[in-house]
Amino acid sequence: MANSSPLVALIAGEQSGDILGAGLMAALRQRYPDIRFIGVGGTLMAEQGLQSFFPMERLSVMGITEVLGRLPELFRLRRQLVDFLLQQKPDVCIGIDAPDFNLPIERRLRAAGIRTTHYVSPSVWAWRKGRIKGIRASVDLMLALLPFEADFYRDHDVPVEFVGHPLADRIPMRMDAVALRAQLGLPATGTLVSVLPGSRGGEVGMLLPTFLQVIDQLAARRPELHFVVPAANPARRQQIDALCGEQRRQYLTIIDGQSREAMAASDLVLLASGTATLEALLVKKPMVIAYKVGWITYWIAMSLAVTHVVGLPNLLAGESVVPEIIQGEMTAENLIKAVEGWLDDPARGAALVSRFDAIHEQLRRNASERAAVAVAALLERS
Repeated sequence: MANSSPLVALIAGEQSGDILGAGLMAALRQRYPDIRFIGVGGTLMAEQGLQSFFPMERLSVMGITEVLGRLPELFRLRRQLVDFLLQQKPDVCIGIDAPDFNLPIERRLRAAGIRTTHYVSPSVWAWRKGRIKGIRASVDLMLALLPFEADFYRDHDVPVEFVGHPLADRIPMRMDAVALRAQLGLPATGTLVSVLPGSRGGEVGMLLPTFLQVIDQLAARRPELHFVVPAANPARRQQIDALCGEQRRQYLTIIDGQSREAMAASDLVLLASGTATLEALLVKKPMVIAYKVGWITYWIAMSLAVTHVVGLPNLLAGESVVPEIIQGEMTAENLIKAVEGWLDDPARGAALVSRFDAIHEQLRRNASERAAVAVAALLERS
């Protein structure tokens, strides 16, 4: 063994990265009881022993134009973090997602002789394909959560390990919807629709007003419907309450957290594009994916896009199995039409279950353990 008490740096930029990082840290500690962790992370990574150089929340920014106002601070934080890591000389640095922040750090460290890993592939197969050269120069190993990502990197001569997705390990093949409705205080009968407007303030501000129009109009047309909106955190709860205003909606329940449980308890999900769409797949629910950003951000993204499919369920299925309603198309009228498409054709939703089961099995590979094995091999390379 090269080092029984390695120093490992991890850098996570948002909540999903904090979850991934904590799982990987726990698996690494099984191999190296005296391992030390430094870098940037959230509360879950702190519980695993990470000493965070600054609060992870300072890296959580949405959109291209939205980042511009924060660029000076983000560049300063990155410079300070690079200087700190070059001084500490970790045995390996693991950037978790946040590629625009992490890849330049990884490149600097790798040039200085520090081994680097990136956990969660940047979406080079979808847009900004030219980044592959920069990635090849930045990482000794890419840890891919999805199978088509690993194929892409192998084709471009980047060392890669397909580890599967931790969510697929964590989420059972079946969840008890009846018990979950009772647990969440939701109606035991009728059709339940969960509505997830995102975890960032910018997302919620952009999406929820239209989602509320959908909720109000559908509730008026279909009194058997009840809606549940999980708030991702206390700040989002405050924002959701403010956007809902004074209007009393007997057909709407707002809950704190528990978004996965809410989706599993539901018959149908309306949600923002992102990791939550994978959770909706793993709890085997029909869904409508929606997204909207500032127009400048959208135009820049589309000019760099390779694929016009954004939803993970459609990417993993290899075809469009759930509707995606994006940007200018994201009107209440279009969302209602898509939601009613599922409500009026239950057999269509039922047919998704076996399709989603197969994807769940493919992704269920004990990801944290596989990632730890790959990082350990890198640590012990002479």
